[in-house]
Amino acid sequence: MAIHPTAIVDSRTRIAESAEIGPYCVVGAQVEIGPRTRLMAHVYLEGVTAIGEDNIFYPYATVGIASQDQKYKGEPSETRIGNRNQIREFVTIHRGTQGGGLITEIGDDNLVMAYAHIAHDVRIGNHAILSNGVTFGGHVTVGDWAVIGAFSGVHQFCRVGRHAMIGGYSVITQDVLPFALTVTPREPKVFGPNKTGLERRGFDAASIANLHKAFRILTKSGLNTTQAVDRISNEVELGPEIAELLAFIASSERGFVK
Repeated sequence: MAIHPTAIVDSRTRIAESAEIGPYCVVGAQVEIGPRTRLMAHVYLEGVTAIGEDNIFYPYATVGIASQDQKYKGEPSETRIGNRNQIREFVTIHRGTQGGGLITEIGDDNLVMAYAHIAHDVRIGNHAILSNGVTFGGHVTVGDWAVIGAFSGVHQFCRVGRHAMIGGYSVITQDVLPFALTVTPREPKVFGPNKTGLERRGFDAASIANLHKAFRILTKSGLNTTQAVDRISNEVELGPEIAELLAFIASSERGFVK
């Protein structure tokens, strides 16, 4: 086990033999670190924190510390991080709270860029990218393959759908539709499906064309949401992507950006 002599590691910490703890890292008693995970330097881990395999934590990342939620009273809660994630410099990840199921959770193969903040009770899927300075309020949910542009803020309890892309400097206060390109230069607006991202991930031309038609009806037809959903149901082929889009709309509690 490679633990730098300047690191402070509690004797009760569970660390895989192939993990690496770099200079000046601090690792608390209730932390578990999986195989081949590397803490480069000055990384701070505490609380009940479980970290999987092949992750890299860059200098000054802070993970598992108490929430900034003033309702948090020290109840036992967790932070879970999967496999093959890159957690870049100065990222902060806070553990869960009673109001959110006591867990903050990050899946596999995610890239969290420098200075991003992942608040309490956030759930992030797989293959997501959080660009520099992204800030999440508590209880945010992020679907697989989502991309959040630099310095964007996502309000608490909002959802970001699968394969969505949010443009940089956006302020998101409602749910972001799956498969959509969304940006808020002045006001929230959907510009259509995330065509380039979907093509890169193997979605066929027919599926993308159906999404394009659905978004055009939803955002350009002048219909209200109920009318637009009815028209999409009648005029667009109901493949799995359209079904997911309509289900996402039907389950939205905060409304959604369009």
